[in-house]
Amino acid sequence: MPTTDNYGQGINLASLTDAPDLSKAIKDLADGVIPRGVLRFASASARGATLTAPVEGMLTWLQDVNRLDVWDSSAWVAVSVGRSSWTTITPESPWTQNGNNNGTFQYRLLNISGEESLQFRGALGRASYPSSPSSNYVVNNTALPSAVRPSTLRTVLIPCSDTSSERIALKLDVRTDGYLEVFGFSSSVKPPWIGFNGVTVSL
Repeated sequence: MPTTDNYGQGINLASLTDAPDLSKAIKDLADGVIPRGVLRFASASARGATLTAPVEGMLTWLQDVNRLDVWDSSAWVAVSVGRSSWTTITPESPWTQNGNNNGTFQYRLLNISGEESLQFRGALGRASYPSSPSSNYVVNNTALPSAVRPSTLRTVLIPCSDTSSERIALKLDVRTDGYLEVFGFSSSVKPPWIGFNGVTVSL
């Protein structure tokens, strides 16, 4: 009769009194060990097609988003993400990179206590405005990828220059369509730069 492991994990181990069956012994061991390791999948959809009945405590690594998830008995919950490289955001004209020497406008994916988040850094500059500027501007030329778009609108404050501006902060909307819209401009608010360092929103 098979015995179980010494670590309380319920892994069946062949005993010397069992009928010889090497393939069964290997399969029992694999079936016991593999679900308790970190399972690797190309994507969440590949995982769902394979793990149709996940067990609480299972860990998976998703290669497309570099993320470690755990099954909590009802859903896959992000545990952490791997090193997420900064990605440059192409600004919409006439905005330019490195406003106020604060670096290139970029984003990266973060995991904060199991919550996926989007972080920005850098700043944008602008040499001039119309005499009566629009109250709001979309500042990225291309929408952010779907993997880093929030599930609902996220609104935060961002700093801006007090030169040519009676305000030192503006409103940033991180939209669900991947566009970044800044509000608060007027004939008396024409800052030569707007900043994004440290701005983080939940996805």
